[in-house]
Amino acid sequence: MWDYPRPPRLEPTDSHLVIEVGGITLADTTSAYRVLETSQPPAYYLPPGDVATEHLSPTTTRTFCEWKGLARYYTVIVGDRVVSDAAWSYPQPTPGFEAIRDHLAFYPREMDACWVDDERVEANEGAFYGGWITSRVVGPFKGGPGTAGW
Repeated sequence: MWDYPRPPRLEPTDSHLVIEVGGITLADTTSAYRVLETSQPPAYYLPPGDVATEHLSPTTTRTFCEWKGLARYYTVIVGDRVVSDAAWSYPQPTPGFEAIRDHLAFYPREMDACWVDDERVEANEGAFYGGWITSRVVGPFKGGPGTAGW
């Protein structure tokens, strides 16, 4: 992933992505996009039609990405389980990222399990990045203690 570009590259993926939380499959798709950016494992953006959006509630949280624009966040609610700001999307992404308009990305550290082609994902260390780490992605990764200045 150190050969991933900066600015980041958006690319479609037909990898089978599954997200599980609270005993349900929250998302299941082979029609996602991934964002590849230097020093970070890929973040996946899933089409809303492949996500059980009835378990998402918009929050007031917003962040700004210099590459993708203004993100809005969602709380995931499954039964008694409430995970604040666990997902985000870009309602009006910047030029070059229009394909992920309203697609949903999830922090794997907040989910019970995330899968890429039947391989369980490791969460990106730290509270900011939402990268999905698999055996195909080699670190070190930005996000842990002491990596902010890389």
